[in-house]
Amino acid sequence: MPHLVLYTFGVLKSPLADPAPLTRELHDSGEAVYGTIGRHPGYLARAEAADGGRGSHFDLDWGAWGEFAVPAWYDKGRTAETTALAATLSLWTDPHSAFDAIYTGVHREALNRRHDWFERTAHPLYAFWWVPVGVIPTWQDGVSRLEHLHDNGPAPHAFTFHHAFTPDGTPARTRGTGPKGDRAG
Repeated sequence: MPHLVLYTFGVLKSPLADPAPLTRELHDSGEAVYGTIGRHPGYLARAEAADGGRGSHFDLDWGAWGEFAVPAWYDKGRTAETTALAATLSLWTDPHSAFDAIYTGVHREALNRRHDWFERTAHPLYAFWWVPVGVIPTWQDGVSRLEHLHDNGPAPHAFTFHHAFTPDGTPARTRGTGPKGDRAG
């Protein structure tokens, strides 16, 4: 069975290095969120810097996940002091596992605070697609899928919880799966 890729991208209201309390809250919640998601059934892996380094996403070695990239609409900084984004790239066994991990528990609590931390945008915040077992998606793959989703809407190439597709490209809208909206609101 192929693996499901999830790419997320959000533009922060202030740079990650900003000592403002809200930015610090988001940053500090990351360890708990990633720890919980990493133990969730159906979770396989996520892009992590090969050396575990901190700093600018753009300068880190992401190993097999490739060079860090951002969508064309990201117009904020690219240094450790100015970067104002949060992005993830992960592998899952299926959409139900990803949905459960994202919309329950500590991650759900963080989602409830997203408007405190992130700018509202008309662009999609995430995209899914399927890859064969053994394929490691790259950051550039995530960017191109998210941009495709924005430009063309959901399709087997890039889709959302609400408008999902099976690995063979068949629409897979499952009742009760997916948030009420697929864009920031």
